[in-house]
Amino acid sequence: MKSIAEKCLEMTSLFEAELLVRLMLWNWEHPFADDEDFANGLLEGASGALRSASQGEQLIEGVPPTSLNFVAAVWYAEHCAVETAEAASETIEARKNWLSVVRRTLPSCFCDPSDLHQT
Repeated sequence: MKSIAEKCLEMTSLFEAELLVRLMLWNWEHPFADDEDFANGLLEGASGALRSASQGEQLIEGVPPTSLNFVAAVWYAEHCAVETAEAASETIEARKNWLSVVRRTLPSCFCDPSDLHQT
């Protein structure tokens, strides 16, 4: 049986993955929401994150590698880009805000899925 990370990795080649990235950027007002090249790069970064997670690399604390989902992978790709950005600026702050909003809005994407089934 394929893991969540493996299933999501397979999805990254579909148009729907590109659409979901764009909707995430627009819905939570990312400063580069209208930049097609940025969105494509973010999707590539998410694909890389899912590939690494599928191979067992822990990327986000509290999320088992094989349970990394597409939303968390997109978040992780942007988080890494922001962390390696060279200088603080209004744009960097807006990107950090986007990261915070996504994580706050969709907390179930950033935990062990088995924790969601407990009553």
